[in-house]
Amino acid sequence: MKKTLLATLLLAAFAAHAATPTFDPQRLSQHVKVLSSDAFEGREPHTAGETKTVDYLVEQFKAAGAQPGGDIADGKRGWTQEVPLGRFQIQGPVALSVQAGKDKLAWTQGEQMAVRASMNGKPLVDFKNAPLVFAGYGVTAPERKWDDFKGQDLKGKLAIVLINDPDFETGAGEFGGKAMTYYGRWTYKYEEMARRGALGTIIVHETAPASYGWATVKNSNTNVMYDIVRKDPAKSHAPMEAWIQRDAAADLFKRAGLDFEAAKKQAQSRDFKPVPLAGVTLSARYAVDAQVIKSRNVVALIPGSERADETIIYSGHWDHLGVGAPDAKGDKIYNGAVDNGTGMAALIELARAYAQGPAPKRSVVFLAVTAEEKGLLGSEYYAANPVYPLEKTVGVINLDALSPHGPSRNFTISGSAKLDLLDLLVAKARQRNQAYAADPKPEAGYFFRSDHFSFAKRGVPALSFGSGEDWVAGGTAAGKAEEESYTKDRYHQPADEWNAKWPFTGMASDLELLYGLGRDLADSRDWPNWGKDSEFRVLREASASKR
Repeated sequence: MKKTLLATLLLAAFAAHAATPTFDPQRLSQHVKVLSSDAFEGREPHTAGETKTVDYLVEQFKAAGAQPGGDIADGKRGWTQEVPLGRFQIQGPVALSVQAGKDKLAWTQGEQMAVRASMNGKPLVDFKNAPLVFAGYGVTAPERKWDDFKGQDLKGKLAIVLINDPDFETGAGEFGGKAMTYYGRWTYKYEEMARRGALGTIIVHETAPASYGWATVKNSNTNVMYDIVRKDPAKSHAPMEAWIQRDAAADLFKRAGLDFEAAKKQAQSRDFKPVPLAGVTLSARYAVDAQVIKSRNVVALIPGSERADETIIYSGHWDHLGVGAPDAKGDKIYNGAVDNGTGMAALIELARAYAQGPAPKRSVVFLAVTAEEKGLLGSEYYAANPVYPLEKTVGVINLDALSPHGPSRNFTISGSAKLDLLDLLVAKARQRNQAYAADPKPEAGYFFRSDHFSFAKRGVPALSFGSGEDWVAGGTAAGKAEEESYTKDRYHQPADEWNAKWPFTGMASDLELLYGLGRDLADSRDWPNWGKDSEFRVLREASASKR
């Protein structure tokens, strides 16, 4: 970050320090209690639970003093943005076969490969003897002078690519070592192959670089798929999107006269060139049922007094998993108290704080998005169809699964991205004797798994705040023990329920910090950016003339 930007915003922070509001832990607790009650049925999109959730959020934003900030109808803004979602499900069997010389191998969905329901708009995927091309990590990164394709035409071909980044295994290189960049994320690889007109993308699964085992891949990719409704879905999705077991991929390479490990090693160099798997082809046939459902984002607004066309966004997702398989106690409602009732409580109370204080110079938007649990789809729809222009969105502060416990001496963010917003947050926290704790597993790609990423990949500076583990009462041992217990026993389970013993005092303290960051940005004329080596900086700078 430029020193002038930090100095300017810190000066503004000092001037406003005395005006920082406090947040009521009891209000936070009550919001979470209501939103995660059984009456809301786990807040699944396109259900009665959605209706109750949206009604509650609108009612609370009104009571807090915010204004409607959503779609315009009859000349007036409403409280919501309609989000059409595509729902895609494979109908019937998935026929998969490999031809290698004289050998024909019949493969089984979920075993050698995990094939996703096609989201390119076609009701049937049907191709025979498609050629396979190993395209390394499937990366085009001009700022790193990296091109895995070297002019290779992928039309009518299936691209086999590796998960994560080229320097994951070596720990050093053009992509930041162990920390995953967006080029390493499976979503990028699917998008890039679609841009290149490939017939399909087949990602090689390996547990370490993926950060999860084959069971997770199988369960996540062979069920119902969701996507935003796109004007031209073929530009974002190739007909086939799939994963392949590492050993099955290695067998294909061997049948083509190649060594998988040697080919992977070559792919870790920028000199790599695509390698056809000579004499090996894949055939597939499966039908897809596609439907369109409707959901809603809730959008509340505190208008700016001077530069109302410039916005700061606080975001979080209102949805959870709805009603599902019962746990050992027979409970079938996935209440989602921490994930993400806490984020919704935070948005409502932040809106109240802004409404009760002096009007910010820039507008502040509170965006409660749908379908995060379906793949960040509510935020993806907003970012693709922004109510407020992205080029004039100063930054996004995302709130997902905050701690309802006591205060902590530190905080974190998802991932290890370098951006001015983090520098400002670290400086603001330092004034409050809170330290920044880096994401302990940046190679797992958590940066790409929360709603802020829908904005980041379009160049908007964005981060997702995480509660700290170094508790004032009990230290790191207590904080980590609670995090491990939550992940094991309650995360994405019916047991993620409101607890009357939760004090919410740590969350109240963190909201003071997050209010301070947003307020400084709202009263500033500066535009934070990404770090110089960030893959998102060039996207942000492309819109500089509009600011």
